Formats: sequence, C-alpha cells, structure tokens
Amino acid sequence: MAIADAERREIIEEASKRRTFAIISHPDAGKTTLTEKFLLYAGVIAEAGTVKARAGRRDTRSDWMAMEQERGISVTSTALQFEYRDCLINLLDTPGHRDFSEDTYRVLTAVDAVVMVLDVAKGVEAQTLKLFEVCRSLGLPMLTFLNKLDRPGKSPLELLDEIEDKIGVRPTPVTWPVGIPGEFRGVIDRRNKRFTRFERSVRGKTLAVEVELDASVAEAEAGSDWVNAVEECTLLDAVGATHEQVNFLEGKTSPLFVGSAMNNFGVRALLDAVVEFVPSPGPRQAVDGKLRPLEAPISGFVFKIQANMDPSHRDHVAFVRLCSGKFVRGVNLTHADTGRTLSTKYASTLFGADRSTVDVAFPGDVVGLVNAGELRIGDALYAGTPVVFPSFPQFAPEMFRRVRVKDPGRAKQFRRGVDQLEREGVLQVLYEGDGDPLPVLAAVGQMQFEVFQYRMEHEFGALIEYLSTPYRVARTITAEGVTQMGRVPGVRVLHRKDGTTLALFESLIRLETVMRDHPEIDFGALLGSGFSVLS
Repeated sequence: MAIADAERREIIEEASKRRTFAIISHPDAGKTTLTEKFLLYAGVIAEAGTVKARAGRRDTRSDWMAMEQERGISVTSTALQFEYRDCLINLLDTPGHRDFSEDTYRVLTAVDAVVMVLDVAKGVEAQTLKLFEVCRSLGLPMLTFLNKLDRPGKSPLELLDEIEDKIGVRPTPVTWPVGIPGEFRGVIDRRNKRFTRFERSVRGKTLAVEVELDASVAEAEAGSDWVNAVEECTLLDAVGATHEQVNFLEGKTSPLFVGSAMNNFGVRALLDAVVEFVPSPGPRQAVDGKLRPLEAPISGFVFKIQANMDPSHRDHVAFVRLCSGKFVRGVNLTHADTGRTLSTKYASTLFGADRSTVDVAFPGDVVGLVNAGELRIGDALYAGTPVVFPSFPQFAPEMFRRVRVKDPGRAKQFRRGVDQLEREGVLQVLYEGDGDPLPVLAAVGQMQFEVFQYRMEHEFGALIEYLSTPYRVARTITAEGVTQMGRVPGVRVLHRKDGTTLALFESLIRLETVMRDHPEIDFGALLGSGFSVLS
C-alpha cells in the first residue's frame, strides 16, 4: 500500500503535535487530582471537582467506575484526549493500587513518557519504585512532580537525594520551592530566576492566581525563605542539576517540578513541560527488531479492553495505540493474530467513560474500537506490510480462589461475565478442562477479586462466592512437563484459554523441592524488574 508524499508529510507533521504520556504514583500521592487539574488548565472543564464540562457533556472524572468513585482510588486505566498549546494530548491515567500493576504495565507500553507524582511527606514508596523500574525497562523518559508542598513533608533537597539513591535517575529541578513544605510561599523558575507567589484558590476549583515577581520584590516579600531558596538553587547550579533534553530522553535525568495539585499551583508549569519536553511519537520496534516508520501504512496494538464503561451501551471497547499511518474511520485492517479483516466503522476517541466518533487519527493517538469481539490484549492491527509488536508478559499470580455463581439460574450470565473479564485482563482464569464449572481465579492482589465480584454483580447480574484454595505460587509448564508432573503429588495443573499451562504449588518451598527432585521438568522462571511476571 503506497502512501502519497502529501499524506506522508501530513502524518509526520500531525505526529509531531502529539504528546502521549501516563501519570504514575503511589496511591494517594495525588495522581487523579493532577489529572483533573490538567483538564482544568487545558480549558476542557470550567471547574475542578464537578461533573460538568464544557457544553455540560463530559464527565471530568478519569475514575469512571462507581467503585472507584466510592473508594477514591483508581482500579482501572482510562484515556483522556484534549488540546493544549497547539498539541493534542493523550493522557493515560493508570491504576494507583499495586494489585493492578499488570494493567499499569500494559498502559505504559502505549505511552512515550511518564509523569511521576511524589507526595513530599512520603517520598519514594515501594510501589513508586516498582513503577519506575517498569518505565526504565521500557525506556520511558520521566518528569517528576513533588506534590502537596502546602502540607508538612520532607526537605526538597532530601527528596532529591532519595530519588537519585532509590530510583537511580538524577532529578534536575526546573522549579524550586520558596518556603519549606507546610509553609510554602511559591516557586523559583530556575530558567528565568522569577518568583511566582503561591495563592490558594477556593477549594482548588478554579485556576490559581499566578503573580510573578522579580528578585528584589520577592526578597522583600518572602524574606529568609527567598534567601534560602536562592542559596539552594545556587547549590543545584554548582552540582550541575540542570535540565538537558538529551539526558532526559535517555532516561538519565528527570526534570522536576514542585507544587500543590489540590490548589492548582505548579500545574501549568508541569503541563507546559509535557508539551516542551515529552517526545512526540517515534518509530515503533516490531518483534523482528525492525522499526515501523511513522509514515508507514496504519499499524497499532491493543493495550486494553474494557466492557460496560457506559451502562447505556453495555458494549466493550478495545483501546488501540496507533503506531504509524493515517487512520481513517471505516478503513479495513488486518488482525495479525488471525489474518482476518477487521472493519473500523465504529471507531471512537475517548475521554474517560465518554466517547465520540473519530474520523481521523495519527500515531500517538488512542482509538477505541467498539465491539471488536475477536481482539485480545496485545493483538496487532495493520494495513499494508504485516507487523507484530512485542507481546505483554503475564504477571505471576500470588492469590488463587475458586469461584461459583450463587444462583444456578444465572449460570449463563456467570459464564459471560467470566469470559469478558478474562478478556479484559482483570485477572487470570484457570481451568482443569473445557467443561470445568468452577474455574480458579488467579490474581496479583486481593482487590482484583473485589473488582471481579463487584463487576459480576453490577454488570452481569451474577452474584458469586469464592472458595479458598491452598495454592500460593504458580509457574508456567510445557506440555512435556505436564506428563511428567502427573506423578508429583501436591501439585495442581491448570490451563488458560490461550493455551498456557500453569502448575500451582502450596508454597515457594514446595516449588523449590519439586524443582530439586525433578530437574527434568521445565518450569517457566519469574522474570521482571520489581514486578514479577510469568515467562
């Protein structure tokens, strides 16, 4: 499929305007608040904390599931697309809870950079460290936002050392606080040495008042806080902690910004940095090691599937990250896994739970394909030259429960719900055989079971109950290993619908014993950096 020169230039130009990134953080660090405030500063919503958007149609919440809104946490990822400063921003909000790290990993494969949010009182927490290790493995550059400066917390200099020691990337502050956490006066922009005074807005609903002052006025107003901040900036200059774009793109440094997302302070500077620092989409590497040029025919991959985002539709959406070409709604694409042709007549652009028809999209954009039932997470789509992108690893489950429907009369709804939530990757579903009436659910954490139970009841009308199992460890196993495993007591062999076979053990000690006594059996190893994944 040849592409005309004019279209080739259009693709490259449009891709250069895209910024596709994710926000990552430890739970309660302020990720979802910052997401909403980005929308406020982009003019998408008039007030934060409301459900009204421009024209009164868009829900401002990236947490669209009722369970998320009730608990105040993110348990699923979502996509938000909006315009800012002549750029089209694709912001992918990620689950904050560690139990949904597999969903987070998949989202991170679909972005070109990340913003890491840290609570100044807590610093780098365990989940933050694991998230960064995934970002590093994917080669994603990272911006850092020190949040909640309006509350007591650690010294900013202490946090710089903590970031470098624990994460291994050097923070390069672009803005620097005047006043200690809890007595926050404003920020110095190290690029122009200007002071911006911190003023609270009413419950953070509207844009923060930003008053810039020169050094002489700042010193008179902020006194010793200004003097201390200037001395700290001089120290940062002396040690070379200054932003350089090359080092940022190589993952060696992280431009750092400070503020209070709740009070909208520092948000504009960070959003400007997304436009100025985050790289636009580039060529994507395929499994054969070759790069798919931006101007090549259309290609993309499914990184998420979600059902029932809009209860009035009761359908499901495949989230596709476009990697190359000019996407035009209705174009026929080839499904790499089956070779079948897929129509894109029902293509949408996404804004949380809301969606609208998209006619044209370019590399970096996220397109929702509605009711494309044959698609699964990780599948590649293309036009013209075939391409397959690297697959996602399966995370090693640590918790196992048998599940059954309480009312046998709802068995059909039960089976439909299990099949759908398995396709979405909510958790892994294991069977002894095709007719197994009581599948085993395998999860990384307890909250996955809670989400599964909630959605089975509220979306599929199937009340379920869990039955405990003694298993705590799983490993993949080959077909030959299954035969050999038949003579090993105390080990359960189950199967996923994708053909993967897992051996379940009651403890790590039991696994180690079996591996020692039966070296001829080939078990899959635990892989990953921070996150444990099944090979």
